[in-house]
Amino acid sequence: MSRTKLVLLGTGTPNAEAQGSGPSSAVIVDDKAYIVDFGAGVVRQASKAFQMGIDALNPKNLKVAFSTHLHSDHTTGLADLIFTPWVLERDEPLKIFGPKGTKHMVDCITQAYEIDIDFRINGFEKANGVGYKTEVTEITEGIVYQDELVTVEAFTAVHGTLECYSYKFTTPDKVIVISGDTCPTQLMIDKAKGCDILLHEVYYSAGLAQREPKWQKYHSEVHTGALDLAKMCCEIQPKQLVTYHRIYHTEVQQNKINIIAHLKEREYAILDEIKSVYSGAACNGQDLDVFI
Repeated sequence: MSRTKLVLLGTGTPNAEAQGSGPSSAVIVDDKAYIVDFGAGVVRQASKAFQMGIDALNPKNLKVAFSTHLHSDHTTGLADLIFTPWVLERDEPLKIFGPKGTKHMVDCITQAYEIDIDFRINGFEKANGVGYKTEVTEITEGIVYQDELVTVEAFTAVHGTLECYSYKFTTPDKVIVISGDTCPTQLMIDKAKGCDILLHEVYYSAGLAQREPKWQKYHSEVHTGALDLAKMCCEIQPKQLVTYHRIYHTEVQQNKINIIAHLKEREYAILDEIKSVYSGAACNGQDLDVFI
């Protein structure tokens, strides 16, 4: 039986897509969860996964989290991750690992909720005085976390000038690499080579070609096109490629057409682009998918 699984809590982007919660994933080893990014809805998505039978994602068990970068779509669920599990009786501080600026973000959120914290501890609830606290480690490249179940290595992702990291999880039975937001890099190829699961962001290459030159320049410099991802995978040879944070290059915020059906067509097109170059196992990850 596999000891390790990857659960996709959110596969969305900055667009408010009904079918894609904010970017977040969980590496599960035995009964312990390791959260990577905390987009909007992270705790409720974890609760849904718990109801599916994944005990490690009981919200009160969310105790270790990693941030790839501080863009809002990857962090708007941070307050949720700090406070909701505490309300549900988490009884130890949340450990958070992320780039420079993570501590400032956490401190500002904690300060903003001072009234709530005081009332829950000193009011009628008598909540524990520990579960809302955090232990923040601002990271650089290298091994950033290790316990009896997992070793976590951070390595640089290229997302414009913003400090950004990808993460490599090595467990007793799997190697899982999570890209965060990045353009194609040789470092990703080197670090992910031969991994069991590669979770990687992607955009629709043909869709970008139809956009204005300024957007073509931007996305090609900070994200990874499906064709480029496929070329990388030809060298990486992951046992399973899973895409998330898919950028479709179409108008998402509209209600004049069946947008869900339209985006599904673009999803298939992204996968077709990948499979035109790469013959290995590949799929588009969806919210609450589980990979073992």
